[in-house]
Amino acid sequence: MLRSRPGPWVLWLTGTVLAVGVSVAGYRVWEGEPYPAVVPDQVAERLKGEAQRVYEEVALPGRPGVSSSGVETGTCYYRGLRSIAHIDEGRGDVRSFVLEWQVTDVLRNDARAGQERVRRRLEYEGWRLTGEDVSDMGFRFERPDTDETVAVDWYEHTGTLAVSVRTSCGKLPAGFDEYAWPSSEWSAG
Repeated sequence: MLRSRPGPWVLWLTGTVLAVGVSVAGYRVWEGEPYPAVVPDQVAERLKGEAQRVYEEVALPGRPGVSSSGVETGTCYYRGLRSIAHIDEGRGDVRSFVLEWQVTDVLRNDARAGQERVRRRLEYEGWRLTGEDVSDMGFRFERPDTDETVAVDWYEHTGTLAVSVRTSCGKLPAGFDEYAWPSSEWSAG
């Protein structure tokens, strides 16, 4: 039985497909998993809503004002093998977001009661406990579907109740300027 050899176009096509496949796989190994795109204003609104909700649930006596810088961005790093070439070098096009607030001179019993209200709601909504008693008294929860975290800590030596609501890293839209970002402002109220 005689076999015919594949024509040159079949060899060329096979070689091209292999070259493209190797290039795509190599790029993915070099770059790592891409970060999801984010819309900073939408992220800020979610964080502000969660921070306000925690403030209301804590329900501190006298409804004291909070100390907060509003929504801020955090550093994110390269992924894949490229991260080795850029050790400890943050990316300018990818950021995480965080909103932190705190109140000082909070009594232990008031902090504990407020924390328990927040904890019950987060558990009810399906958030997952990821840390406990990191501070003198506190916890951290993560929302499985968004990777957002809520931490509520209390520090005995100052009576400070500190709340942190944060997101994981996301790719910013072109032209985003974190220093001229009006949506970052927040205060409890």
